[in-house]
Amino acid sequence: MSLEDLNEQVKTDLSYLSFGGDDWCRSIDHPDGHVYDVVIVGGGQSGLGTAFGLLRERVSNILVIDENPEGLEGPWETYARMVTLRTPKQLTSIDLGIPSLTFRSWWESQFGPKGWEAVDKIPRGDWMNYLRWYREVLNLPVMNEVKLQLIDPVEEGIHRLHIEGPAAPSPVLLARKVILATGIQGGGEWHVPSMITENLPSHLYSHTSETIDFEKLKGEKIAILGGGASAFDNANFALSAGVEQAHVFVRRNELPRINPIRQMESSGMIERFHALKDADKYATIAHFFKHNQPPTNDTFERATSWPGFDLHLGSPWLDVDTNDEGGARVTTPQGTFNFDFLVISTGLITDPALRPELKLIERHIARWGDFYKAPRELASPVLDAHPYLSPGFAFLSRAEKDKKSVYGLFAFNYSALISCGISASALSGMRFGIPKLVSAVSDQLFLDDRDEILGNFFTYSETEFTGEWIGKKALKS
Repeated sequence: MSLEDLNEQVKTDLSYLSFGGDDWCRSIDHPDGHVYDVVIVGGGQSGLGTAFGLLRERVSNILVIDENPEGLEGPWETYARMVTLRTPKQLTSIDLGIPSLTFRSWWESQFGPKGWEAVDKIPRGDWMNYLRWYREVLNLPVMNEVKLQLIDPVEEGIHRLHIEGPAAPSPVLLARKVILATGIQGGGEWHVPSMITENLPSHLYSHTSETIDFEKLKGEKIAILGGGASAFDNANFALSAGVEQAHVFVRRNELPRINPIRQMESSGMIERFHALKDADKYATIAHFFKHNQPPTNDTFERATSWPGFDLHLGSPWLDVDTNDEGGARVTTPQGTFNFDFLVISTGLITDPALRPELKLIERHIARWGDFYKAPRELASPVLDAHPYLSPGFAFLSRAEKDKKSVYGLFAFNYSALISCGISASALSGMRFGIPKLVSAVSDQLFLDDRDEILGNFFTYSETEFTGEWIGKKALKS
């Protein structure tokens, strides 16, 4: 089957499911412009999968916006530096149960079944190409180079989204529901320790989430802070780009060896996480953070195969400052080291207060610290700052009086981790998380339109059964 044949197969499969039927949501007229039923912020894998899910539910008055140029949504062509995805290749995700929409179908249409058997893990660039195809074959309504700046508190059931960018059709979009499908950084901000930001000029370091010109670092000596998978991805990427030495510094005495996600994928924990009590959810994610995500074996072996690679275990950074050569000096319990550049792989901090688009409403958003007091041995301000969401990813309010301020807003990003598990933050959870999200959004729209829908039901009088034979029989008698 060629790619052209696959495109036709997708159309056929969707036609058998009656995809694309008439909307059931009511249309809203507004003097300030068109009102979308749903605006999805983020055109990466989460946003695209959510758009498809809504279209399947006959909610088509939707728009996806993304701040990046078309084809560069998400991290895959920007700051993601792994060679392959970390998830097993056979896991399905945003296809939502349609075989012809799976990555495997897309891959085999170009490289055949034997090509699929030869794949160990999905190459990063091919995953991005698959997402581009997915968007095109489904004709999803995505508007690129439009950035969300601010969400105004809801007014009469409508959110005002202040936007900017070269493709922005107007300064404001109107939406009944807003889904923040904004990825790993969408619930807070990337974290760089203050020890670094306060002691070094910005040209001497970058977080792994930023653009790093490794070409300019050819022949240089760099240090990478962090022991997770991303640290080793960046070490390998840097060395393959011509960096002479890449030293990875890890505070632990031993690298994590267990990947909790693998257990969650087979135990029912991803799809059923929402059914757990708060105490179980909190304890599960505390354990998840404790283990972190180790590098894949092939990533580790690839990085360590370079002669310029070095690993420093039990080596937290105690002090960082500039050296006499204009580089950076790093002090650890194992000694002092000099580098030309530092790469910071220290993850992120989650808190709605850190998101500029939420600044008018974040004080109303419930946090885990508002609703659950963890036992002392587990309590963490990092976990407590996460938003306390509904099982359908909806923001909840700290107080009943603030309910209207956050109604209609959904967080389908990494900040949903404690409330909803990894179903919005890991590829292996998408096939479970997207249907829950779509159902919750659709339920809200339905209940918002309750009066009109029920009114139309009770007054419905269109004749379906004519009973002509009965009428003729009655006349004869």
